[in-house]
Amino acid sequence: MAERKQHFTESGYQACVEELDYLKNKRRQEVKDALALARSYGDLSENSEYDEAKDEQAKVESRISELEEILNNAVVVKEEEVDTSVISLGAHVTVLNKTYDEQVEYDIVGSNEADAFAGKISDQSPIGAALMGKKVDDTVTVPTPSGSTMTLLVLDVERTKDI
Repeated sequence: MAERKQHFTESGYQACVEELDYLKNKRRQEVKDALALARSYGDLSENSEYDEAKDEQAKVESRISELEEILNNAVVVKEEEVDTSVISLGAHVTVLNKTYDEQVEYDIVGSNEADAFAGKISDQSPIGAALMGKKVDDTVTVPTPSGSTMTLLVLDVERTKDI
């Protein structure tokens, strides 16, 4: 089975690299120390600290594996490669939500970087997918979870500020 490429902005890729470095070089040691301390308490069969430390170790190792796989399949979008004539990964987009008559800004990012509360939407989300490839003055209709639609007018496309 072919691995699926994961698209990242430069800052999103760097955040994954930093998380992996933290987990491998600091968190792993913290968990190892917690295990050693829990072992010193004696009988492991009734040792909740040991069980918790083992669970945490499993979570850390699982996340390390996940991040390594993600980074091995990463495609980083360079700032200078972002074409601001169309909406693409790494674009900062200003739209007019005609349904609610409000102006909204989005950064189009890879799915691993998405954070709706920070205005970072995935290129694979309903809004992100609908906007991909569109230009200033294009109108898109996006289905909503409730079954209705929302209409967006593209006002501006530029490079994401923190790419």
